[in-house]
Amino acid sequence: MTMRRVVIVGAGPAAMSAVAELRRQDYQGSILVIGAEPHMPYRRPPLSKHPLPTSHAQLALDQAGRAEATWLLGRSAHHLDRQNRVLLLDGGDEIPYDGLIIATGVRARRLPGRLHQGRPEVMTLRGFGDLARLHGRLQRVTRVVILGAGFLGSELAATIRRLGCSVDLVERDRLPLLGPLGPVLAQRIADEHRRHDVRLHLGRTVDRLHGTDRLDAVRLDDGTTLPADLLITALGSIPETGWLAGSGLVLDDGVRVDNTGRAAPGIVAAGDVARWPHPWPAGESVRAEHHDEAVAQGAHVARTLLGDPAPYAHTLAFSTHIHDMRLHSVGFTGKNYRLHVVKEGPGGRMLAEYRHAGRLVGAITHGYIRDLTTTYRDLPARSCHEPSATSPVHAGQRAAQGAGGRGCVEHA
Repeated sequence: MTMRRVVIVGAGPAAMSAVAELRRQDYQGSILVIGAEPHMPYRRPPLSKHPLPTSHAQLALDQAGRAEATWLLGRSAHHLDRQNRVLLLDGGDEIPYDGLIIATGVRARRLPGRLHQGRPEVMTLRGFGDLARLHGRLQRVTRVVILGAGFLGSELAATIRRLGCSVDLVERDRLPLLGPLGPVLAQRIADEHRRHDVRLHLGRTVDRLHGTDRLDAVRLDDGTTLPADLLITALGSIPETGWLAGSGLVLDDGVRVDNTGRAAPGIVAAGDVARWPHPWPAGESVRAEHHDEAVAQGAHVARTLLGDPAPYAHTLAFSTHIHDMRLHSVGFTGKNYRLHVVKEGPGGRMLAEYRHAGRLVGAITHGYIRDLTTTYRDLPARSCHEPSATSPVHAGQRAAQGAGGRGCVEHA
């Protein structure tokens, strides 16, 4: 079928990358990008880091791609009619397509409504609009509770503490970032939080909120009451796939794709919403919530859509800034691997390797970035076409509930 029109649902980094790659591959047809947010694509990782951005311009990606496509912003897809190759938008508009790229990303997981009951002092941080509201709140509060000590929660704790607010960090696990980093580095993160007077409440969760006209306190499940003017929930994310219900696509905590990014004939998916096959072991799949992954996947599925269905392979990498620790990682990391510290220096500087069955699978550093990039740049990519019985699954992915071998690599 001749592709006269490619429609991309989602207007984030994966979409921008897909637009650029379609034009780079000399695609001459029309490209329509539909985005729920009113903003052109931007980087999300800086949203939680110090100093907090104050304008969209500080986060914006290269806007040269604006002229390469038509951007329909502030609109959402409501339903996909695969048989007739039509999208139904909110408001009832019908958008025909020849090729479709799904890049709708994820939304923040929220507290149950029975807990927060619509309180404005209970916030999440996912997009620039959330950040603008957070800026306003932080001007008027002194006591902040953060629920969830993953990358987002830990970064926010460090950032808000630097602003002078008191911070209580509540985490269900026994250490912050235990899954993606493993116990040795997770303990260092915990020590770093305490060194900067962030109060940790580990193995705990929120049970009740107190306050009539405004939030006064947060009660934990062990009965501890924390004074609070603001509660920020950092409980992970949920893929934006509701609009695909009934489409016939395989939805499994994301859109399942094959090793080329294909979800169905003429349909591909990329970025945080896409669940790719993982070769270790057969049947495993993973979503990777990383900016660089979204960019790489967007370009890859654009080529797949144009008839170049090569297997996807990309080396995972992340970075995070928590208080005085700047961690950079490549390859596979986490609690299921053995950590070996290769090099240490003043100020907590360190370079460490992750190994599985004696095999080097990843590396992480605070302070030795040059060593990381020169020594470990050839670590194996997360290839979806080279299965190996001895190769590990990325330990940063959270074990899924039930069957299916699902996992997710948290964004950083």
